[in-house]
Amino acid sequence: MGSGQVTDWQGKNVTVAGLGVSGIPAAKVLHGLGAKVTVVNDGDDARARAQAAELEALGITVRLGDGATLPEGTELVVTAPGWKPDKPLFAAARDAGVDIWGDVELAWRLRGPDAAPWLAVTGTNGKTTTVQMLAEILKAAGLRTAAVGNIGVSLLDAVLGEEQYDVLAVELSSYQLHWAPSLRAHSAAVLNLAPDHLDWHGSMEAYAADKGRIYEGNRVACVYNVADKATEDLVREADVEEGCRAIGFTLGAPAPSQLGVVDGILVDRAFVENRQKSAQELAEVSDVNPPAPHNIANALAAASLARAFGVPPKAVRDGLRAFTPDAHRIAHVADVAGVSYVDDSKATNTHAAEASLAAYESIVWIAGGLAKGAVFEELVAKSAGHLRAAVLMGADRGLIREALARHAPEVPVVDLDRTDTGAMLAAVQEAQRLARPGDTVLLAPACASMDMFANYNQRGDAFAEAVRELGAGA
Repeated sequence: MGSGQVTDWQGKNVTVAGLGVSGIPAAKVLHGLGAKVTVVNDGDDARARAQAAELEALGITVRLGDGATLPEGTELVVTAPGWKPDKPLFAAARDAGVDIWGDVELAWRLRGPDAAPWLAVTGTNGKTTTVQMLAEILKAAGLRTAAVGNIGVSLLDAVLGEEQYDVLAVELSSYQLHWAPSLRAHSAAVLNLAPDHLDWHGSMEAYAADKGRIYEGNRVACVYNVADKATEDLVREADVEEGCRAIGFTLGAPAPSQLGVVDGILVDRAFVENRQKSAQELAEVSDVNPPAPHNIANALAAASLARAFGVPPKAVRDGLRAFTPDAHRIAHVADVAGVSYVDDSKATNTHAAEASLAAYESIVWIAGGLAKGAVFEELVAKSAGHLRAAVLMGADRGLIREALARHAPEVPVVDLDRTDTGAMLAAVQEAQRLARPGDTVLLAPACASMDMFANYNQRGDAFAEAVRELGAGA
């Protein structure tokens, strides 16, 4: 199929790998364009059969319980982003010389000639927040935009829908980038890099390389994190368009071609007339909600991409003020007896938890869950000075307990060996007992939630409910 636009889909044999949030829309879109679509899926449960029936009613072929074999005559494979690259289906496609695209690649190829440019964001943590901040800033500048991609709004819907956009704020995961070889953003940012999804990518090098794909062919700016050299290395390695600039963001005072912070003010020394001698004030740190260090970094990354698109300074300030964070992202739940209770259930890996722990002086830390292969030595060593105590729960709490014993032996630890529905209330009660006025009780689990909860949202809700019970009894 080559790298150019595909204009005639009529009769093309396309195999879609995976039912689900990206597979079903892709199958419907391709069918609507006239392609002969076959959907293959590993699972064959009641949900998959219901989804298959819906597609078959449209005239789409669905093959359940066999995602390994390449259907005969396949000319293109479009995969759900979560399918691992070592799947037999992909090996068969490569052997047959068949291209493999993800849903992002498909959306990119289906864009019209006057399509809105993409401002793209990836990173181990902070993607969703940064993209939402970016969309608010773009809206404040009067631009028609939407936060799309890995964030929940399908890129296919954004690209093919009725609404006309001036620019799109696009969140991309490493999975999506792996399967998007021809994507070329207007400008892009890699927020940070820490070990994550290594079981999928196979190595940290492969994970970083997939993140780095976001910079390929950038036209105006490659935005990187000054505090995370790996992101700058990816910019150096990228093949970009002539004139594209490397733009750093930092929590310190910015050098030329950077955005940073001076005396509580977010300032721009990149998109100004004389960046050697002058800086443009954009917003105050207090305009960032919440003003935790890692969230200020998110705001600077969003501002960098917006400024690369020509947005005026006032829109940066107004957009940041308009932004409200999603639930379970360093969300202040309540103050009870002089102790602050904060829900960061979204901190499902060590990198996110480290950023959260750095935001408070004296913490009673509620942590634990499914480690997904993570190690906690570095997290505990860096965060030990902030910890008054720790309350551990969940399947892999022992790994955190061992790290605390090695790197913070003076920190009192409560090991909560229970998984019933009252476990979170017990954890919060233990945390209350250990906390002193002025402390923060912080739910930043550094682990996934699925050992005890349906998802991180449910875990955060359980925490907030437990805090409300404390407050009612205070």
